[in-house]
Amino acid sequence: MEETFKFLKENTQVNYVSTINGDKPSCRPFGDPILFNNKIYVITNKQKNVSKQLAKNNNVCIVAYDNKNWIRINCKLIDDSNNMDAKKAVLNEFEWAEEAGYTLDNPDFQVLYISDADSTIYDEDGNVIESYNF
Repeated sequence: MEETFKFLKENTQVNYVSTINGDKPSCRPFGDPILFNNKIYVITNKQKNVSKQLAKNNNVCIVAYDNKNWIRINCKLIDDSNNMDAKKAVLNEFEWAEEAGYTLDNPDFQVLYISDADSTIYDEDGNVIESYNF
């Protein structure tokens, strides 16, 4: 898990999260994750389509590229929005979060953690460098 987090947090600027929208894929950029209580967390707003899609099917694929290697993570995103400590960790990590509306009293502030992950890092030719399950 640490290698996956490092790749997403330190090696890349944007991570692309693909969900299922009805019977079609939907992909969008996500920002930095955080590591909290030995879990990788991402955030969104419950009013966004991604949140609504995850409520129906929380299986996702996350892909990122660091100009040399790329990562694919097939996983579930688990809603942990009742975890105030996780939300506080997000607010402590990102100076911009509160200004963007991510406050503890905002019911639309959603935190999700990666679970049941198959994470693989590839080189530019598609050769597997490392694989992880967590």
